[in-house]
Amino acid sequence: MKRELPYFSIEGAFGGSQEWFTHDWWMRKGGCAAVTATDCSLYFSLYKNLPDAAPQAQKKMTKAAYLELGMIMKPYLKPRITGIDKLSIYMEGFTNYLCDRGINDLILTGWSGNHSYESSAELVKHQIDAGWPLPYLNLKHRAPSFRDLVWHWFLLTGYETFHDEVMVKVTTYGSWRWLSLKELWDTGYKQKGGLILFSRPVIEQEGTGKSLDRL
Repeated sequence: MKRELPYFSIEGAFGGSQEWFTHDWWMRKGGCAAVTATDCSLYFSLYKNLPDAAPQAQKKMTKAAYLELGMIMKPYLKPRITGIDKLSIYMEGFTNYLCDRGINDLILTGWSGNHSYESSAELVKHQIDAGWPLPYLNLKHRAPSFRDLVWHWFLLTGYETFHDEVMVKVTTYGSWRWLSLKELWDTGYKQKGGLILFSRPVIEQEGTGKSLDRL
């Protein structure tokens, strides 16, 4: 089974990239959390009936318009020396951004990287099936092939299942690629990142999806 979320393009790129912030050293160096939140805001506006999340959202945007929104996001998820290395920092900052735009019914929940791969894979599929991208915090990782994802926030915007394997569509740096969720989740380190989950309980309360308690 394969599911991919609809998305948007920015002068041909698939979503945004921190590398475009050449005028702001901190955003270019450590703005990955703010960039994922900027992408999510545009996605919410375009596809989740939350136009106030990013009123300037269009399915095809200019880099200038994207950079403007990214700089609005910056104070909420301000880059720092240690990076946004905790799920709680991300949740607080992005929630404040949304509340300042009158969006009070969108709930952010953290899912620690200490959870099992099996339960996390089910959760990822559940969230994407419900139409939500997932911000993913990866801290350290033993696999050299993931070196560009170390101490980095990115998004999961799709999945495909093959028997006992779940591949995820990793979206970052204005592009995407398919990676094994099992390999990504097994960092080899005790210090873990994790996932951010979105939900709108008032809107979704009649849905038939699994509760987090059963994952």
